[in-house]
This record gives sequence, C-alpha cells and structure tokens, in this order.
Amino acid sequence: MAKVSLQLPSPPKSQFTVLKGNEKISLIDTNGHSQGELPNVTYSVVHTTLGRVRFRLPRLRCDADYARRLEMLLTADALVKNVSVKPAAMSVAVTYKSDKVSDGKMRSHLHDLIQAASQVVVLKNSTSSETEKEASWPGLQLSAVATTLAVLAGPLGLPIPPLIVALPIALATLPVVQRAWVDIRVERKLNIDFLDLMAIVITTFQGQFLTPSLMLGLIEVGENIRDRTARSSAQQTLDLLSSLGQFVWVERNGEKQQIPIQDVQRGDTVIIYPGEQVPVDGSILRGKALLDEQKLTGESMPVLKKKGQPVFASTLVREGRIYILTERVGNDTRAGQSIKLMQEAPVHDTRMENYATKFAQKAVVPTLLLGGAVFAATRNPARAASVLTLDFATGIRVSVPTTVLAALTYAARRGILIRSGRALEQLAEVDTIVFDKTGTLTKGEVDVVSVESLNPATSRLRVLELAAAAEQRLTHPVAEAIVRYAQAEQVAILPRSKWDYQLGLGVQALIDEETVYVGSDRFLRSTGVDMTALNGQQKSVDSAIYVASNGQLQGIIKYSDLLRPESREVITALSTVEGVEIHMLTGDNQRTATAVAAELGILPTYTHAEAFPEQKATVVRQLHEQGKTVAFVGDGINDSPALAYADVSVSFANGSEIARETADLVLMQNDLHGLLEAIAIARQAKQLIRQNTGLVAVPNLAAMVIAVLFGLNPLAATVVNNGSTVVAGVNGLRPILKNRQHKPLPSAR
Repeated sequence: MAKVSLQLPSPPKSQFTVLKGNEKISLIDTNGHSQGELPNVTYSVVHTTLGRVRFRLPRLRCDADYARRLEMLLTADALVKNVSVKPAAMSVAVTYKSDKVSDGKMRSHLHDLIQAASQVVVLKNSTSSETEKEASWPGLQLSAVATTLAVLAGPLGLPIPPLIVALPIALATLPVVQRAWVDIRVERKLNIDFLDLMAIVITTFQGQFLTPSLMLGLIEVGENIRDRTARSSAQQTLDLLSSLGQFVWVERNGEKQQIPIQDVQRGDTVIIYPGEQVPVDGSILRGKALLDEQKLTGESMPVLKKKGQPVFASTLVREGRIYILTERVGNDTRAGQSIKLMQEAPVHDTRMENYATKFAQKAVVPTLLLGGAVFAATRNPARAASVLTLDFATGIRVSVPTTVLAALTYAARRGILIRSGRALEQLAEVDTIVFDKTGTLTKGEVDVVSVESLNPATSRLRVLELAAAAEQRLTHPVAEAIVRYAQAEQVAILPRSKWDYQLGLGVQALIDEETVYVGSDRFLRSTGVDMTALNGQQKSVDSAIYVASNGQLQGIIKYSDLLRPESREVITALSTVEGVEIHMLTGDNQRTATAVAAELGILPTYTHAEAFPEQKATVVRQLHEQGKTVAFVGDGINDSPALAYADVSVSFANGSEIARETADLVLMQNDLHGLLEAIAIARQAKQLIRQNTGLVAVPNLAAMVIAVLFGLNPLAATVVNNGSTVVAGVNGLRPILKNRQHKPLPSAR
C-alpha cells in the first residue's frame, strides 16, 4: 500500500495522509496564492446524514481533469469509505468513517480536498505491467503439479497414466524451450536453457518424471527471483511538466486567467506567487522575488531577482510576486535540457550479468560434449542424462539471484533502497565516488554559525532576542534559521507591534519600544545606522546579517549552509578504510567549494566548482573513461545527468523527484552513513556469490567424475545438483537470516 503525504495550498495549511491500494500515487506539494487571490472551487452541501455527505460542484461538468483528480484524492483518502462522482449532475457523494472522525472535522477535511484537487498534480507510477508479466505463464504452478503427480505415480505407486504426468511437464517446459530457441536463433549459441532442455527431454522419455519435475521447479524459482531483482530496462520518461503544477496563471489581453501548463506559449506573461514553482524560462517583466534555485543550480542561498533578470523553470519563489515573459517552455527549458541529457545516457542491461553466470554459460558446450561422449561410449542414455543434469547452471541461476534478493531485502530493512541486482554488483566494485555539495555533503539549508555583540552594553543573547523577534513568521531562509537558533538557545521570542519587511534588504520592527533593524549592511546604512563598529567584519567568509536598534549597531549574526553532521566521518571512512577516491562537484563558486573540500579532506584536484548539469555529466564520463567504477551522490534536478551517467547513482528520499527516479540507490533515512552500509552489503553479497559458486561447482564436479567413470542414476545426480543448489541458496540468505535485531540507521537530523 502506498503512503502519500499531502500538503494543501495555504492559507490555511492542512496536512494529512492518504492511502491507495495497489497503485502508487505521488502528490506534488504546492502552495497557492494569497488568501485573496487563491482561485477557490465553489460548491454547496446538498444533503448530509451521519457518515455521508453530498456536494453540488459546478466545476465537475466543465473540467474532466478536475473531476478525475478529485475522485482519485477522495478514493485514496484513508477516512473515506465510498465515493460517487457524477460530473453530468455536478454531484459528489462521500461516505466516510464516522467512528474515526467527527462530522465537523470531516467537512473541513473534504473542503481541503475539493480545493486541493484544483492545484495538486497526481502522478501514477503504475505497477500493472509488472503484474501482467508475472501472471503471463503459470510455470511454477505447472512444475508443482508435475512434481506431485510424479511422486504419486512413482514412490507411492498410484496407477496414474504416464501421459497425465508428462503433460504438465511438457507445458512447464515451454518457457525453457522458448528461451533456448531465442538464443539459438538470435545469438547463434547454445545456452543454459538448452542444456536443461536436453536433460528434461531425456529423463522424461525414460519415464523418470520426478527428475525433470524437480528441475523445472528450481528453474522457475530462479527465473522468478532473477526477474524480481532486475530493474525495468525501459527507463521511465521524466517529463518536466509533470514535476510542476497542473495550472498556471497568465495575463492575456490585460486579464488574469488560469490555464493548463501545457497551454503556456512563448510570449505569454506568466504570474508566479509566493510558494509556487516557476514553470518556464524567461525574464522578469515586473515585480521582484526571492528565488530558491538550489535544485537547479546547487546554490544553497536564495537569490533576489528583479525586472529584466532571467528566471528558470523548477526554481521556487520564496517571497514576492513576479510577472515573467515566457521564452522557453517544457523540455526546452534549462531544467528540461538537464532531463533530456539524462534520458540520453546509456541504458545498461538490467539482467544480472556477473562472473558466476558467465562461468555457467561457458560450461554448456563442454557439458554437452561430455554427455555425448558418455552416451557414445556406453550407449546408456541414463548416464548421459546424469552428466547433463550435473551442470552448474541450475545451482548458480538460483543461488546468485537469491543472494542478490537477500541483500536487497536486508538493505531495504536498513533504510537503503537498491533498485536492482546490477546496481548491487556495481556498488561492490566502486572505487570512485563523486559527491554533489549542496544538500548532499551539506544540509542544503541555512544555519546560524555565530551571534556576536558589537556593543559592550548589549549581550549576545539580547542581539539574538531582537533579531528573532523582528524575523518571526517571515519565510526567508535566514529569518527561519535565526528563529530556529533562538529557540534552540531557549531565547524568548518577543512580540513585535509594527513591522515593515523590504524584500532583499531586511526588516524594520518595533520591539520593546525600540525601533529594530535586521538586515544587510546596505539596508542598515540606508536607515542611518553607524556601521564603523564593524571594523571590516562584513568581509568575513561567512555570510552575515546585522542587528541595530535606536540607530546603533548592536551585533552581527553569521550564517552558512553547514555540513551534514556525518559528512566528515563518512568521507574519512570512504577514503581511508574503503580506499575510495573522493571527488566533489558543485555549482557553487570556487572559494566556497575549496573551503568545504578542505574541511572534509577532499583534495583540491578532485574539487570541481561552478559546474552546470552538463559539466557534471562530463566529469563523471571522464572518470568512467579512465577505467574507474564511479558512484555519484546527488539530490537535485541539476544532478540528474550525472546520476544517469554514473555506474551507480545515489540520491536521498528527500531529494528532487527526478533525482530519486534516476538513482540506482536511494538513502531513505537521508543519512550518508547509509552509503557506507550499502557498500558493505554489496561487498558481502559479492563474497557470498563467490562462495555459492564453489558450493555448487565442487559437488557437481565430483558427481560428474563418478557419472563419467562409474555411472550415476539420474535421480541421484538430481539430488546432488539440487542439494548443492539448496545449500548455496540458504547460504545466500545469510544477510537476512542474521542481525535481525540490528539497530536501524540514525534518522537524518
């Protein structure tokens, strides 16, 4: 069951969880317009009874997309029992769990859903195709029936006609025949399936039905496990428009109107309000706004942009309102080009290709030749069938995927989502890791570094107290950081009576009958504050904000995008213990990148600053061309091309949607310790695969010598072959059989 957290447009804000059965639903969080400008969906309550309410909703008749979104939201909600949407009648009837929620709260909850359906985009990640593939042929069931009939007709001696037993064996063999024929026709070679087919045919014609039945059962188990651990070879198309809002506001012919995002054209004037994502590339016609460009450029601090300056799709307006002249839309935008570059990356073969499988494949022809030689020498088909039965293929095809599946399961329990067996294999071989900086090695948000008093009569805590009081309830990231820091220092947030916020400059507020100014150096100078007490501190490496009251400078607050608490430890462990080469890529300037790299112990030659998405992908490609196995760790849209070109791509659960979809490995706890553990799990799985190859090869080789020199009953050969398979399979399950009480990874701070 998929779990979805939905934040509705504000004001007011309503947060709740909706659940959907077998279908995974992703709801994009959006923030709407101000209260006066939010396009409310009009409706009326027609009838109510206990646990049921019916609405009249005119928009249903003229907006099929809205009707579909509303029905999906209502159906997915955990409190809703039944929904009936009738667009022609403009009617919505909802039956809900009256024992779980009061009528008043449910009415308010449904109001939020009705409004949200006009703003929220619903993206389906359908799993139906996988289900159809799994249900395409009942091979495992047929082999189970064949085994049951073989036991009843053989050891138990029931009078079952041989044709009845042979029929399910023949049907269960069809997938093996198909795979063998495809390799012969397309690849021009004999594969493992052909070897299995020969052994099945010989033993079936001899009437030894139990042997082929058991073989088919194990083959099907191996194929099912292997298919489940493989990542889909068709890379999901990531449309930039699907990551933005469903509708946008434009100004046409002097009138504001809301249109679908697909209908926006070059030359349109698009209006963006606080909390909304920019849907196009263009330039600002009027207004100014504080734009968060972190997911696109990697810059951790929001940027103030005014008339004439460029803005880009997928960036977020934190404060202000802007009118944008549309220049590029959809996949022509800078973000769209990043996605296009990612989609053009080579799609790797997702069937498990490892040395064990290749080894088994190479043994096919020698085994066939040996079986033929034994038959030519002895004229005994049973001895030839024994030789064919004692191949390494079945054991390896079952034990290797089982090991991979166990490793993936164990990793998932530890909060590490590894998408495929191939990703696990590549992770075990990684010798170079490239980290994005912002949001990956750093927290990706502003934190206060220090608070200093510049007035002997004012304490440090008083400076913080005045700043927090002035900045309270502002959405600027520095303001939020100051308030967080004040709360952590247990400083009381004083009330402010009058205040005036100037975008990009600072805030003026009346606190304790004092006129307080909190903002940039330029802002305080413009108000007549004497800044001579700074003594050059404004040139400090750290960004700073200044606090003044009654015309006097009181203090300075320095802030920065701090490193994650675990970054130093993880980088040190990777470079010293694991012997991995560490690189850092960032869109930040060279000075900031060098300072962060020095703090983490990353060499200057491995530090790449001011890197755009295409440059990040180029660095990863160059490392790969040097023969290195490269992992890339990032979380933004700007990281998606590099993620796609890396041998193993790593992102966080709270990264951008596109980064998560591109990544082979997702750290669900948003903690870099998970990367260390993922590498350890992958390397252990590689060791187990080698062990399992030995566990399968040694007994089968010994039994084959006996079969060639002295003869061996096909059923005994099957027992040896299947027994080694079972032992290797159990050995492969070790990751999930041990350490069940292992403590979970620490959650992200």
